[in-house]
Amino acid sequence: MQEENKPTTTETERSNNFIENIIEEDLANGLDYKKLRFRFPPEPNGYLHLGHASAICLNFGLGLRYGAPVNLRFDDTNPSKEEQEYVDAIKHDVAWLGFEWDKECYASDYFQELYDWAVLLIEKGKAYVDGQTSEAIAAQKGTPTQAGTESPYRNTSVEENLALFERMKNGEFEAGKYVLRAKIDMASPNMLMRDPIMYRIMHASHHRTGDKWHIYPMYDWAHGESDYLEQISHSLCTLEFLPHRELYDWFLDQLYDEAKVRPKQREFARRNLSHTIVSKRKLLQLVTEGYVSGWDDPRMPTISGLRRRGYTAAAIRKFADTIGIAKRENLIDVSLLEFCVREDLNKKANRVMAVLDPVKVVIDNYPEGGEEWLSIENNPEAEEMTYRQVPFSRELYIECEDFREEADKKYFRLKLGGEVRLKGAYIIKAESVEKDAQGNITAIHCTYEPDSKSGSGTEASTRKVKGTLHWVSAAHAVEAEVRLYDRLFTVAEPDRQEQDFLTFINPDSLKVVKGYAEPSLKELKVGDTVQFQRLGYFCVDPDSSTEKLVFNKTVGLKDTWGATRTPN
Repeated sequence: MQEENKPTTTETERSNNFIENIIEEDLANGLDYKKLRFRFPPEPNGYLHLGHASAICLNFGLGLRYGAPVNLRFDDTNPSKEEQEYVDAIKHDVAWLGFEWDKECYASDYFQELYDWAVLLIEKGKAYVDGQTSEAIAAQKGTPTQAGTESPYRNTSVEENLALFERMKNGEFEAGKYVLRAKIDMASPNMLMRDPIMYRIMHASHHRTGDKWHIYPMYDWAHGESDYLEQISHSLCTLEFLPHRELYDWFLDQLYDEAKVRPKQREFARRNLSHTIVSKRKLLQLVTEGYVSGWDDPRMPTISGLRRRGYTAAAIRKFADTIGIAKRENLIDVSLLEFCVREDLNKKANRVMAVLDPVKVVIDNYPEGGEEWLSIENNPEAEEMTYRQVPFSRELYIECEDFREEADKKYFRLKLGGEVRLKGAYIIKAESVEKDAQGNITAIHCTYEPDSKSGSGTEASTRKVKGTLHWVSAAHAVEAEVRLYDRLFTVAEPDRQEQDFLTFINPDSLKVVKGYAEPSLKELKVGDTVQFQRLGYFCVDPDSSTEKLVFNKTVGLKDTWGATRTPN
């Protein structure tokens, strides 16, 4: 895999966004600069996707901008859905994006403190054990326009609540028998404040704590207190957590020590990407039901899928920086992401030649059995020009679409009686064709101009012809499996339609072809990206071996989606 450059402070040197304005205001109002600390807090219940990438770039970008530490904290409070596999994948993705965390933390690190604080709330009369069913609790919550009704357990004595809560912790009750609720306000206009659940009973083995605990904290209880324990100055989350801010602050109010930094929750809007989904539940469905090959399928919006497809960390960081953050949700066209990776790879990827739909060219006046090795530049965009040796022989492959028996004057590729230049090689002229019994062309017979070799300095070598084609020597060509990826969904917002999102899966999102490539590609390693000249950018897939090369198409040289499909 190609090594990615780490992000630098220059990537964040721009005008302030509204989050940075909040931070600047806090600093102006007396917050100690040295007490700035941020965090990225994923739940390890799936693989990270592009939405997470934006949050990663935001939090770690703030760390770079302010020279502040950033924690990587796993909100691992639901053992029924969380696995070590996801923890490992998340750590790999964050590191691959180029970021370094200051502390690796887990909500499970704080299970004892959270339990002790819950006991303190019970002792203060601000929490109680409720033995109602989940349906009854939901019904008593009321509606946004109608106040809720109090639980019959709401005024149970402190002593009884403490005893029940300890027995919950000790695993004496079946799952669902009791919950611990905060005692706040059943008439609050914010329904999240109507005695929210703090703990539930779960007899599930935790990936870190094993079977020690039989009760697990809810997100709203664990998250803010974890921020407090880690002394996070600014807790940034997406807009759906805005109603949770009041509860976040209420919990902090019960425990806050003025000598410590009080975390501040602030929200930013999601940036949705067209022709994809980022719901973990739906992504998991795509995996388990076999619509994709796994979490790292190159059609998936996961960071691991994008990496396997050949997207670079620098391109994803550039994309996140370009779309920025805002207070309102917005749909971002996936072509912007493709632009970012295309722009990055244009500077980094060597140009090579491969033919994906071959037809044979026979140069009749080239010496039979002859061959030569041509020196061809790798990347004209590179700071330092390098070259590779490419074999040339009497029989070559070109793309089928690069030849027509008859064509008008606007067709600048090879046609009978017409000339083209072979990239880095000679000018050839098509003289005749061979066909099989069904009329399919099996070979194009050509002649070449011996003095026209590119770079030879002869007059013929500089003669202008209107078409230049890529090619490979048939005798030296390396077979490769090439996976041509398209967008996974046929509509821009597949999860906002009346039909099930699976209805809009693109049946042509993957096409596998056998191609032929120049032999230099045998030296590539898994993860290496090259430009197949005139075709696009391609990456070596992990399925590759010394016996079989496998390439994934990363992105084309230009966007053709909008030109070939009716906008949704």
